[in-house]
Amino acid sequence: MQVQKQNSMVQLRPATADDYPDLLSIYSSTREEELAMTPWNEDQRRAFLEMQLKAQQSHYQGKYPGADHEMILLEGKVIGRLYVVRLDGEIRILDITLLPAYRGSGIGTELLQQLISEAERAQKPLRIYVESFNRSLELFKRLGFSCSGEHGIHLLMQRSPGAESAPA
Repeated sequence: MQVQKQNSMVQLRPATADDYPDLLSIYSSTREEELAMTPWNEDQRRAFLEMQLKAQQSHYQGKYPGADHEMILLEGKVIGRLYVVRLDGEIRILDITLLPAYRGSGIGTELLQQLISEAERAQKPLRIYVESFNRSLELFKRLGFSCSGEHGIHLLMQRSPGAESAPA
């Protein structure tokens, strides 16, 4: 998939084992605030992050073996990751994460709009679990997602075919 954004080309490509350093950076960016409150040194934080990333990857691969694990690139530079599984009854976003410098730039919105279009064509709901305190929750609401369930601190956000996005 390619997305045109502000005269720059955003592309997706399959993640490979060579992407591990980038995947670790992307994952680590989602845990910065949390880890800042720990008394751990950098080595301890890195060991924790590596363990957590490997556990997350193992979970996704075990539960969703047919999922697409893609790297988000802007002008050839890795800026995020997008994991999506297409199931019989739904399209599930397992993860969409951009590095902090690219959040709020519209890139995530463009990628989500592409997935919304795909779900509309397939007449399937588009779903993602979002932490109840995650700033991206407002983006999903704005794009027509609503809460259809809860699992601990995670809300299952769903956009049904034909749902309307909120006015800009």
